[in-house]
Amino acid sequence: MVGPIRVGAVSYLNAKPLYYRLEEFAPGARLSMEVPSRLAEKLSAGELDVALIPSVEYLRGASRGYEILPGFAIGARGPVRSVKLFSKTPIAGIERLALDVGSRTSQALVQVWLEAAHGVRPRTIEALPLGVSALESTADAVLVIGDRAMKVPDEPFSEVVDMAEAWRELTGLPFVFALWVARAGADLGEIPAALDRCRAEGLAHADELSRIHGPRLGLDFGTCYDYLTRVLSYDLGEPELAGLRRFAEMAARLGLAPEGVNLVFHRPRDLATRR
Repeated sequence: MVGPIRVGAVSYLNAKPLYYRLEEFAPGARLSMEVPSRLAEKLSAGELDVALIPSVEYLRGASRGYEILPGFAIGARGPVRSVKLFSKTPIAGIERLALDVGSRTSQALVQVWLEAAHGVRPRTIEALPLGVSALESTADAVLVIGDRAMKVPDEPFSEVVDMAEAWRELTGLPFVFALWVARAGADLGEIPAALDRCRAEGLAHADELSRIHGPRLGLDFGTCYDYLTRVLSYDLGEPELAGLRRFAEMAARLGLAPEGVNLVFHRPRDLATRR
């Protein structure tokens, strides 16, 4: 590929280990930051070569020839803390649901879970904008994602649901929120190897990341460190792939993703070595 390899990522705490020192490990990479939904739009438009996008956006863009980088994900095998449903009423009484604009995967997940676990199909209203408190919404319930979800107090709400924990209880599987996805025809060179090194080094320096970013987010060191090293999973192994396939099926039934999407991998030979 002529020119730099254009890599898109998010500034959320949960993604920091995945591109730790990327431009040092891969001098040919040009890193840009956006919210997850915007990354998906730029990848679709050919403005990025590889991006960390919501998993539902892979499903929606698979017909464009998207390829998943094997072995990488942002997921959770239990409570995730940063994707929560805050409801002012009992779950069965939710009629209007405000969706955080940040991640379309979480938007789909909450709708899938409400229908499957509670038979509830609320009307979704104008999304909760970035920077607006969940307490300000007039909806019956609000989905909040990212770093701000960990700071919303539980007390004013009737019910608070950690969506990754709810998914695990419903299916027995991990949930995959985001994936490194390459556009069709992209020659990434050694970027996958560099990203593998980023993840290893990023997790090895989780204490550094926690000290740097915790104060900015209003989170203490222990919370950040535990979040990066124990709460989140950065692997895309067989359990995560099973969870992703189940999510794809359930989202398709509700018209939130296309039907019959197959998981296609960039350099599939890498998959065996990463399992």
